[in-house]
Amino acid sequence: MRINKIITIAAFLVIVLLRINLNGQGHYELFPENLNILPYKANFLEPRMGFQFRALENDLRLDIGHSKDLIKYISDGGISFSFGADFFTFTKLRGEPDFHFPVDAVDYLFGVNFGAKKNILSGEIGTRLRISHISAHFVDGHFDPTNEKWRDGRKPIVYSREFVEFIPYYKIYYARFYAGITYLFHVVPEDIGKTIIHAGMEYYLISLSSGFLHPVLAYDFKLVDIGVQSGTNSLSAGFKLGQIDREGVTILYNFYSGYSAHGEYYNVFENYSGININVEF
Repeated sequence: MRINKIITIAAFLVIVLLRINLNGQGHYELFPENLNILPYKANFLEPRMGFQFRALENDLRLDIGHSKDLIKYISDGGISFSFGADFFTFTKLRGEPDFHFPVDAVDYLFGVNFGAKKNILSGEIGTRLRISHISAHFVDGHFDPTNEKWRDGRKPIVYSREFVEFIPYYKIYYARFYAGITYLFHVVPEDIGKTIIHAGMEYYLISLSSGFLHPVLAYDFKLVDIGVQSGTNSLSAGFKLGQIDREGVTILYNFYSGYSAHGEYYNVFENYSGININVEF
């Protein structure tokens, strides 16, 4: 029933988008080549194709997924609207001899997104609205067959949430600043607060760029409620190979402090750093 509601809302907004095109003087594109709203680089919950090695820990994160705009409408006033879909997973693994990587936990996200942006003076303003579902699961790599028990004494729980996320941004030259809110209209376990506050930024040090090599800094903050309010911090620094707003490869050093983004570990506070390597489409 909750998924049906998400589909109904998405269909209604698509109809509105097409209606604007019929009544206006702009034009629309089906399956545009590039994303209208680029992912927020330091935000954990973004579609990625890549992995992260944690420093000094036997822990690997594998990201598989993508976001694709299905329709883009450009109004006669220069506002670019879009409707797209998100499908991705982020997976917790560990390394073992003989190139084995048992899967401990996996989180699935799917949903739809709506974007809008407009150029102003030397910058750009825009926003992204996402309506999504996440579910999390332990996998066979979390079970210890030798002792016949779940690792760390953590048994599987039901973790599921549906949410609406609204994050506007302002971009000037090569810096983008954003702030927004997520509302969880359904969540299990019930001790998770329903409101998340976001803020963050990303900045390309264009003065240090050389050809297709672009240094970048990014930071993301979330105020979450897991029984008590707490801040989650994600700080990244590194560089991108390729064009800044197009396809490429990013290599980032990331520091993370806050509650785990993996649903089965939702109440575990973590501090770690690692290297992220991601292919951007």
